[in-house]
Amino acid sequence: MKTAFKTLVPAALMAAGGAVANPIDTQLPGAPELSAYGDLPVGVRQLEMVNPDQIDILAIDPAADKPAQLPRYDRPLTVEMWYPAAADATGTTELKAYLRDGTTEVTLTGKAMRDAAPAATDTPYPLVLISHGYPGNRFLLAHLAENLASKGYVVASIDHTDSTYRTQAAFGSTLVNRSLDQLFVLEEMAGMSADGAEFAGLYDANNTGLIGYSMGGYGAIITAGGGVTEASVGYAWGGPHGTLGIHQAGSDTHNALPDARIKTAVAFGPWGMNTGFWDATGLAGVQIPMLFIAGSQDDVSLYENGVRAIWDNVSGVETALLTYTNGGHNSGAPMPAPAESFYFNDDKGFDISEHYTDPVWDTARMNNIAQHFVTAWLDERLKADAEKGAFLDLVPSSNDGVWSMNEDGTEKEDHSYWKGFGKGTAKGLMYEVKTPQ
Repeated sequence: MKTAFKTLVPAALMAAGGAVANPIDTQLPGAPELSAYGDLPVGVRQLEMVNPDQIDILAIDPAADKPAQLPRYDRPLTVEMWYPAAADATGTTELKAYLRDGTTEVTLTGKAMRDAAPAATDTPYPLVLISHGYPGNRFLLAHLAENLASKGYVVASIDHTDSTYRTQAAFGSTLVNRSLDQLFVLEEMAGMSADGAEFAGLYDANNTGLIGYSMGGYGAIITAGGGVTEASVGYAWGGPHGTLGIHQAGSDTHNALPDARIKTAVAFGPWGMNTGFWDATGLAGVQIPMLFIAGSQDDVSLYENGVRAIWDNVSGVETALLTYTNGGHNSGAPMPAPAESFYFNDDKGFDISEHYTDPVWDTARMNNIAQHFVTAWLDERLKADAEKGAFLDLVPSSNDGVWSMNEDGTEKEDHSYWKGFGKGTAKGLMYEVKTPQ
């Protein structure tokens, strides 16, 4: 059956004339209100960055004695930038991206125009950084990136070297470099928006949000101030020769890490609690409000003993947890599976589409819900839009919300349905808020 299934997708592509749209901008009829695209046209362009003189994790032999000096190299990073574009901007709306198999290049379609001229604005837009999982790439959350750009954000999504589909290598590189990559890209983006620079006046790097998925969420917690445990620094399969110690809770290097320019973070399925990287002491170091998003059946980061436990132990700032009931690790973050991903890959040992899909939830539905909540969260914190707080003032279980409206469309006193969701569409979700202890 697996061999036969491989021929189904190519046959479907041929029947369609060989052209596959693979849309990332789907808005379903029942999508919540704030998932809708904004009024701004969107541009997208590729940026190349190099972080000099970094520890070369891949050049370290963990089985050998620790060298007197750790090897170092200049670390390349590719970044995709989505941004509000000029009203008369033009450009192709196709994106070229590789699948989870690391070999198949596909075409994605959305609303963003390649290399379009940026908008002219009197008020710089907030900056948002996006950090993918292990492995992943800068396009995995493209649906969210261009959606936010249409609403007045500049979004920089990072290809993390040694962690993409095509560069996947030793896990220790991801553990050590993830947060460092995020902060380096922030610094580079700040430079490109300074007076006289290419994007001067387009965005304000001093008003930045961070979004991470899985290992990107792990990195976001570190960047936000959460320090890893002493035990995790010593894992033989982790950062070789204690290199992860720079992120250990209480260390001088970690205490100096958080950047005041990052005002808030969103973490989809953040990894690490399930393997001993976090504890209450380390998570107490988180310094900025965080929105956690998870599936209650996450079998990668786990839920009760994973993402939910992380949320429970972040104690010093306001946090919220959005849960897709019965959703897995892919809840909300990955774009819809490209048509070409629906095949069993013998080398990987699984159907490539599984990297993007969920056994229970429709991906576009999950994306729309994530777009809605992330918009409300970032608008309130990065744009000081207090009205968006009403979209986050909810009864904890969406199933408990009561739809009670007058004939003129106004809400009755007992109306408690989730704001922004149409009648009958707020199902299978939890939204819980925790204030500082």
